[in-house]
Amino acid sequence: MPLNDLDPILHSQLRLAVVSLLISVKEAEFTHIRGQTNATAGNLSVQLQKLKDAGYIEIEKSFKDNYPQTTCRITKAGIQAFDTYVQNLQQYIKPK
Repeated sequence: MPLNDLDPILHSQLRLAVVSLLISVKEAEFTHIRGQTNATAGNLSVQLQKLKDAGYIEIEKSFKDNYPQTTCRITKAGIQAFDTYVQNLQQYIKPK
């Protein structure tokens, strides 16, 4: 049985870390994600946009106390993509 390809969107350390974090908390502010992943603001912004373009997360921009606030949420498609990624990764670890 051939091994399934790993999702190139999730096969990035930072994007996988973001999706893993959002799976556990459902939504998080940009500053929280940046702190948890130790990513630079610029790199995180680029990677969040790639996840959004893939439909894996939603990004909401607003203001809180006159400061911009960016909140990210995992989507159903993001949860499904993560589950599939983990299943495919397990095939590599324990091939049948």
